[in-house]
Amino acid sequence: MKFSEAWLRTLADTELDTDALAHLLTMAGLEVEAVEPAAPAFSRVVVAEILSAERHPNADRLQVCRVSVGEGEPLQIVCGAPNARAGLKTACALVGAKLPEFEIQEARVRGVESFGMLCSAKELGLSDAAEGILELPADAPVGQDFRAWRRLDDRLVTLKLTPNRGDCLSVLGIAREVAALSGARLQHVDCSPVATESPDTFPVTVDAPESCPRYCGRVLRGIDAAARTPAWMAERLERSGVRSIHPVVDVTNYVLLELGQPMHGFDLARLEGGIRVRMGRAGERLELLNGETIELAADTLAIADASGPLALAGVMGGAASAVTEATRDIFLESAHFAPAAIAGRARRYGLGTDSSHRFERGVDFDLPRHALERATRLILEICGGRAGPVTEVAGAALRAPTIAYRPERARRLLGLDLGDAEQAAILGRLGMDVGSTGEGLRVTPPSFRFDIVREVDLVEEVARVHGYERIPIVPPRGEARLLPVAETERGQGEVKQLLAARGYQEIVTYSFIAADLDADFRAEGARLPLLNPIASQMDSMRGSLLPGLVQALRHNLNHGQERLRLFEAGRCFVAADIDAQPVRLAGLAHGTAAPEQWGEPAREADFYDVKNDVEALLFPQAASFEAATHPALHPGRSARIALAGHPVGWLGTLHPRLAQKYGFAHPPILFELDWPAVAGREAPRYSGLSRFPAVRRDIAVVVEAGLAVGGMLEALRQHLPATVVDLSLFDVYQGQGVEPGKKSLAFSMLLQDTQKTLTDAEIEAAVGQVVRHLADKFDAVLRA
Repeated sequence: MKFSEAWLRTLADTELDTDALAHLLTMAGLEVEAVEPAAPAFSRVVVAEILSAERHPNADRLQVCRVSVGEGEPLQIVCGAPNARAGLKTACALVGAKLPEFEIQEARVRGVESFGMLCSAKELGLSDAAEGILELPADAPVGQDFRAWRRLDDRLVTLKLTPNRGDCLSVLGIAREVAALSGARLQHVDCSPVATESPDTFPVTVDAPESCPRYCGRVLRGIDAAARTPAWMAERLERSGVRSIHPVVDVTNYVLLELGQPMHGFDLARLEGGIRVRMGRAGERLELLNGETIELAADTLAIADASGPLALAGVMGGAASAVTEATRDIFLESAHFAPAAIAGRARRYGLGTDSSHRFERGVDFDLPRHALERATRLILEICGGRAGPVTEVAGAALRAPTIAYRPERARRLLGLDLGDAEQAAILGRLGMDVGSTGEGLRVTPPSFRFDIVREVDLVEEVARVHGYERIPIVPPRGEARLLPVAETERGQGEVKQLLAARGYQEIVTYSFIAADLDADFRAEGARLPLLNPIASQMDSMRGSLLPGLVQALRHNLNHGQERLRLFEAGRCFVAADIDAQPVRLAGLAHGTAAPEQWGEPAREADFYDVKNDVEALLFPQAASFEAATHPALHPGRSARIALAGHPVGWLGTLHPRLAQKYGFAHPPILFELDWPAVAGREAPRYSGLSRFPAVRRDIAVVVEAGLAVGGMLEALRQHLPATVVDLSLFDVYQGQGVEPGKKSLAFSMLLQDTQKTLTDAEIEAAVGQVVRHLADKFDAVLRA
């Protein structure tokens, strides 16, 4: 919401200066986003009149002008503007004037002396471009300071309002706040009924009363087509960011900014039958004021007549019934549309208007008739004409709820010792009807405060107007206790520190992703579309954390970052049921295995580098990796991760199809784990160190070449003799001395007893038991 400070002060003239006023509004919840001058600084510029303009003797495109500046003899000024002419009133910078970009001095232009400069809007910083010098109204007072005459010392204030404060999307609404906060007197806008001078009406029918509970309209005949918007109104519109178009359009825009009520004017001669407020019909098309043609949907509210749709209700009018320079009779509309009927419609058609912005947030139900009277009065003053009676179609009146308010509860919630009378006075200053009951107060909010429905809303209003800065800072008091932490569970902080120590960086991505991205990486469950996505590329709930990691990788690669280790912990959405929204941990590795250095040659990170990270992450739990297929992973370089036989996640290289689709020359390695598997661990138990020496024995066996070693190790560890404390694979060999189709596996066994030194017989018995198990289970043959 952008507005002129001078306009605001005509309704609530507080003694506060601009900075103090901005601070007051911000601390009351109406954030002042910007305060800027209406014009750059300049001095010694006055209103002047060109008395004569003659061709320069030495230049075809220059004129020598005699200019009256209100005092003394007329000045001789050389001017090159094509619109400089006798009788024109314009802005003149006197000698010594300081303009935004230069200073005016006496000069000789092609041999002719010049004592000043006739200014364009661009030279005064009022516009980015100009075709000639300023052309001022004929009644502009010659000699008066131009800055003062145009009120250019005004400041433009921009508010960043929260969606619940639709009542402040008007200068009057902000003035009400200023009056309540500062104690300034509020000047009410004249919305008294206009005398009816014409019996003419235009029929109105409302077929959708839930969407349009109130519709007011009026016929105005005989307006002056040659009328022009007065300078004061055009100035206020311009400083609010609205371009002056036509007196009728300007008045409706002015009332929107002043009161907050969107309005629309129809050319009465272009209407047929009567106004009908109804829903759109299949196949109906409407050309809007911006030149676009849209097709109405069945849930879109439209303003129509006998010929078809005229306007997109609450959003934008249609071109076919627009007011033009030839318009003599108009039908003026002022209606209340329910927020639910307007919300999302403008965005659906790629539109965004001041009207839709207000109706989506809510407009005062009682305002349409007052706004219609205000607009009628302004049009009659500017354009003349005769006003007909108001036609109004209204359903059941919307009434603000009466709320039981307990001042004592407000004191407890706010920690403020505010008396009942002081709280009642604050609510009264906000325009609320306050009455006394045996248990507290009875409060009815005004119709424009549709955001107040509960007692706590009133408590917030009391705190806001009293001043958040005046609420005392009281240290909290309470018993500080350490909460128990289960030893069988790791916190996210510990897991994240472990990953960070291994070179990974945490990222946080949106849970909303594009449908095609979700389809590429979802391994289970169906897509979960959003009913009201914030963007077209964020229309689905993610089924995996992998899409966010891949998108982050692509973004970094586009910015020259080649080596990345990323991880994210977050919720995935397998189904709509809350029980099907597991928390997971996922990671990604891309680029060289180690940072660039002299100690080892560079090589790309591979499956086993990330497998090592996953094993370290799950330690001391022993994870098993089984070859399996995942839709987003390379079919020959992916594995399902399991703990104690239960699947807990995936590890693998990105599928070649997706690597090509997302533009990766080297596909990244990815992993994704269920969070309970990562967080869970066995409670630590004491185990004494053996005082007896350990013995190492190595064996080599020959097995089928296609046999998975991981499965062998897992099976062996489940059947190890008690004296074997560690078993590991240290060599794999295929070649001379080993039959084709076979491979040699070399295992190292560490044997130790906590009670005694093992004998050779006991050692040989344990080794023999391992060899027999290998032979029985895997047809392994001991290699000589």
